[in-house]
Amino acid sequence: MQSVKIGALLEDDQFDLRVELVAGKSGLSRKLTSSRIQKPGLALAGFLGHLHRERLQILGNTEISYLATLSAERRAQACGDLFAADVAGLCVTKNLEIPAELFAESERTQIPLFKTKNLSSTFIANVERFLEDALTASTSLHGVLIDVLGVGVLILGKSGIGKSECALDLVLRGHRLVADDIVDVKRKGDSVLGAGSAIIKHHMEIRGLGIINIKDLFGIAAVRDHKKIEIVVELMEWDPDVEYDRLGVDERRFSVLDVDIPLLVVPVRPGRNMTTIIEVAARNHLLKLQGHHSALEFQERLNRAIAEGQTRRVVGGEVE
Repeated sequence: MQSVKIGALLEDDQFDLRVELVAGKSGLSRKLTSSRIQKPGLALAGFLGHLHRERLQILGNTEISYLATLSAERRAQACGDLFAADVAGLCVTKNLEIPAELFAESERTQIPLFKTKNLSSTFIANVERFLEDALTASTSLHGVLIDVLGVGVLILGKSGIGKSECALDLVLRGHRLVADDIVDVKRKGDSVLGAGSAIIKHHMEIRGLGIINIKDLFGIAAVRDHKKIEIVVELMEWDPDVEYDRLGVDERRFSVLDVDIPLLVVPVRPGRNMTTIIEVAARNHLLKLQGHHSALEFQERLNRAIAEGQTRRVVGGEVE
């Protein structure tokens, strides 16, 4: 099961969480395993039956106002029962004044207590997007990801075979670099998204030239931060003893994070324009999405021609 440390909320710089730690610092390593949040509501009134410990608990104006109506003794009991349920953490929104009992229980149990300037509705939307991103299954691949005509093409192959050179040539043709060398991949539903790591994003290594910055050289339109991976092109050294696919009827698949992606194995040899082949592969993929599979259509025409030829020979009495 995917999990994320609750302390990661403090490190966010993308989802506008604006959280501050109030108490319970020693519990920042506690784990969140659900992208959904929960507002305690009835739990503060004593009904703990449907309290989800793995979720972040959000206390907004309703919860804080309710606690203010209780006597000090009853408020301490309500806060004690909530923390006794061993929830992952709590966050008070709208910079509301935090009851002393909440602070005391957080320090006693070392369950983190946060606050945020955001309204409850805004914070809930932002933190759920943050958690969805953080809890998504992920991996890293050695390759190059490039946006070719709107198609995310992942180029694989052993080191030195020419992946980066192909990508550079594609950028020169007006396509967009997503990641070079290390591609961080995350699953989103039934698809996978690729992106470059924060350290080497927008950079590319070209042997003999060194590290170049594609964004600085070609402008912002030559790069993008992430892209759905739609086809995989694996570059392999030409082997005369291997029978390569010449029709394109049998479709191979490349599996990453349990998602199957169309795979093309392209042999590399002097004189073959790999950039053009990759660009045409992207165009052909777009054609398939519109319901036109060139290889299958050709095979069907060929089969019809063969069948019609056999029929004519039978009718004409030419069959031996």
